[in-house]
Amino acid sequence: MSGATELLENNRQWADRVAANEPEFFARLAAQQSPTYLWIGCSDSRVPANQVVDLLPGEVFVHRNVGNVVVHDDLNCLSVLQYAVEVLGVRHVLVVGHYGCGGVRAAWDGRPLGLIDNWLRHIKDALAPHHAALEAIASEEERLDRLAELNVLAQVTHVCRTTIVQDAWRRGQQLSVHGWIYGLRDGRLRDLGLTCTGPGSIESAHRDAVARILADG
Repeated sequence: MSGATELLENNRQWADRVAANEPEFFARLAAQQSPTYLWIGCSDSRVPANQVVDLLPGEVFVHRNVGNVVVHDDLNCLSVLQYAVEVLGVRHVLVVGHYGCGGVRAAWDGRPLGLIDNWLRHIKDALAPHHAALEAIASEEERLDRLAELNVLAQVTHVCRTTIVQDAWRRGQQLSVHGWIYGLRDGRLRDLGLTCTGPGSIESAHRDAVARILADG
């Protein structure tokens, strides 16, 4: 057995184990999903959302793309965000990047890669205001770490500026947007110090978080 067929066997064994340990699990899962969290993360296969936060299927609603990017003309991401906020009623939106992100590195390096260059443009635009400060960081590893962090902060502000989140806050819905980053080397999530709970806090909170990150670098 090899290739994709192996995954079907893995699935069978997993489903049997879960059903044996918790007979009502799949019936409960099929009846309803009521997650508290929306995870907007990178497509990188090394960052599985549920596993990283040790939650079961049905407890985290997930959207992933290269570089954990949120842009206002991406109907896929916006549809996920709207469904999570307005239908599922999530209380927390987690924008989660990760160290060692290939998309962030490619956006900084600027080498032509083809179609994906159009997508990476969004990351380049987010990092452009900090270019001089990033160039001043001697260590390439540290610079890339700061790049990944700053990209998360930019995407948090993009989430907060969507009409979806703005409307939720306007009607008094309890909703927080957080910026986190994941370490591949140690498996730990780090809070980047940017959490927005209403429209009045976005710009100042973003400036403060950026200043802290660049000072650490």
